[in-house]
Amino acid sequence: MKWVGLAALAVLALALAVLLGPAHVPVGELLRSPIVRDLRLPRAVLAFLVGGSLGVAGASLQALVRNPLADPYLLGLSGGASLGAVAAIALHVGGPWALPFAAFIGALAAMALVYRLGLVGGAELDPRVLVLAGVAVGAFAAAVSTAIVSLSEATALRNAFLWLWGGLSGANWDTVLALCLYAPLPLAVLFAAARPLDLLALGEEPAGYLGVDVAVLKRWVYVAASLLTAAAVAVSGVIGFVGLIVPHIGRLLWGHRHRALLPVAFLGGGTLLSLADTVARVAVAPRELPVGIVTALVGVPVFALLLRRWTRN
Repeated sequence: MKWVGLAALAVLALALAVLLGPAHVPVGELLRSPIVRDLRLPRAVLAFLVGGSLGVAGASLQALVRNPLADPYLLGLSGGASLGAVAAIALHVGGPWALPFAAFIGALAAMALVYRLGLVGGAELDPRVLVLAGVAVGAFAAAVSTAIVSLSEATALRNAFLWLWGGLSGANWDTVLALCLYAPLPLAVLFAAARPLDLLALGEEPAGYLGVDVAVLKRWVYVAASLLTAAAVAVSGVIGFVGLIVPHIGRLLWGHRHRALLPVAFLGGGTLLSLADTVARVAVAPRELPVGIVTALVGVPVFALLLRRWTRN
């Protein structure tokens, strides 16, 4: 029954994303309207894919580092992506794919640096060091990004600021296709790691006794979750709280088994971001809010409630 309810909520979120918008489109003309076909529909699909990717990445990283506060941006990926995007904006790099490509390269560079710093003795990936390295790399990238923004002209500064808060205004069928071609492989890796992640929750030593190659598992999960996050950030900017709160809500309702949790995180993350993007488009129409502001306004109170629940237990 819970699965039916989640699926119905996901369909409702996608329907609202298509039906609602600054421009009124009669219901009878939805199928023929270019506004729906070329703007709303690809944006709704992209929002769902990005939200689902962030949800799965968040659930996987929380299991990897065994830290409930971990999310896809804790490991420096958002800082690297932001630095790449801000540099592209400040340098006036042209082309429709310039900004996503720069953000993706920045995220990959941050991922590689954090991964290298997270290797203890050159061989084993330590989750605790991984978190510390991510915070350090993210802070450094944020400082450089701020310096670039402060020295940029007003138009570039505004564009950079909007991108840093996330948005899906650049969505089209090309970006949807790119993410559809890119995301399945890291998603498949993470879904295949569901059972080993359950065993890793028992501790690295018990997981090893139960047949899990812990070192290989940690590397695959980190790289796959990072690549998934990098792709999401590249097409949407920095959108927080989706990968943090959705896995926790999933654990409350479905338990800690990752075979169920990861699909729940995908559907829940996609639903949350689709609804948030719809609110961002219609709340102050004809202007538009950055969707990261909406997810923060929703995510902070929800996270506070979850935190209160944990402290009571």
